[in-house]
Amino acid sequence: MSTTTSTSTVAPITDTSLTGFYKDMTVTEKRTFWACATGWALDGMDFMIYPLVIGTIIALWSVDAGSAGLAGTVTLLASAVGGWAAGYLADRIGRVRTLQLTIIWFSLFSLLCAFAQNFEQLLILRALLGFGFGGEWAAGAVLIGETIRPQYRGRAVGSVQSGWAVGWGLAVLAQAALFSLLPPEQAWRWMFAIGALPALLVLYLRAYVKEPQVAVEARAKVSAAGGSRSILAIFQGRILKTTILASLVATGCQGGYYAITFWVPRFLTTERKLSIVGSTGYLATLIIGSFVGYLVGAWFADRFGRRSLFLTFSLGAMVVVLAYTQLPLSNEMLWVLGFPLGFFASGYFSGMGAFLTELFPTSLRGSGQGFCYNFGRGVGALFPFLVGYLSQVTTLANAICLFAVFAYVLFFAAAYALPETRGRVLSADE
Repeated sequence: MSTTTSTSTVAPITDTSLTGFYKDMTVTEKRTFWACATGWALDGMDFMIYPLVIGTIIALWSVDAGSAGLAGTVTLLASAVGGWAAGYLADRIGRVRTLQLTIIWFSLFSLLCAFAQNFEQLLILRALLGFGFGGEWAAGAVLIGETIRPQYRGRAVGSVQSGWAVGWGLAVLAQAALFSLLPPEQAWRWMFAIGALPALLVLYLRAYVKEPQVAVEARAKVSAAGGSRSILAIFQGRILKTTILASLVATGCQGGYYAITFWVPRFLTTERKLSIVGSTGYLATLIIGSFVGYLVGAWFADRFGRRSLFLTFSLGAMVVVLAYTQLPLSNEMLWVLGFPLGFFASGYFSGMGAFLTELFPTSLRGSGQGFCYNFGRGVGALFPFLVGYLSQVTTLANAICLFAVFAYVLFFAAAYALPETRGRVLSADE
């Protein structure tokens, strides 16, 4: 039995165990879960390849740190546009079909990055890759958010988010293997080449993953009423306030994350004087902390709420990043601190997909979710460039700390201003 409030219907959440949701999911829910988790893992692998080879690119092509950071920024800016467009497309042609198109797109351009002959070509190819990279999250997050029942949505969507850490780990393992077996001028190209692997996921999507019924019904109602909703509808009426605040939440959470994770590999090899292979253990600790953070965040989102997750983890991230970058720690202590840094700087993402799904009505969900998350990604995209630029006049550690702390303060404030959405039942009549 569900309960109804003045604004929405809310399903009670009785089983809040971390893994209890999975055994009770239907075949359709499980297939969608694994498709989205795999897609997000491969998405994460594709994105993290560039930060891992940035030092090699700087050395081979004599690129300054600001320009190298610009390539990361351009990728994220393009992903912001791609995510909004894909969200709108998902409302028009369906979640599954849009997901297939975005995966093929970013797989193709990851492969083409392997053949870049200079930094300008790589910059253009990374920008084009970004369109599909942003679109994959927009379509996939809406797809699983609508497929999974409300009492399990937080844990299921959050567990899917943990796939990013798996993809990051795969990229680090590939780096360790390829840079051990091949000279740097060849190894970085093979890193990008393996980014074409996500294209294989499309075969699974076509065969096994179905469009959510609530989305099918919503599109039918919109069509019967005389056409489609405007791409600008999320900026009108009562939805406008939600769009603005949700965009600020997404900006803060992603700005902090990218300021840290994009430059930590470079921080370890320059200011901490570790080799590329020697830094692998430090990154592994960070990634393990990230993976655990995603899972704990998924449980936290259903147990205590999405909003509580954001407030708690943003505060934790601020404290840890200050310690990681500002305290005179030994390399051994830095290695240990990598776990809580990954934990707090990643775990809050577990609530983001479910939170945005529950904030918007079904007919605007793709557009709203796609815009807000990717607006945040677009503004957060400035952080790698700004950190790289500022690091030319101060230490990289100081630059990382300044922008990460600013982002987490914004994240906390915007999340505090939004309502709790845990357990909301989605309807085609919204």
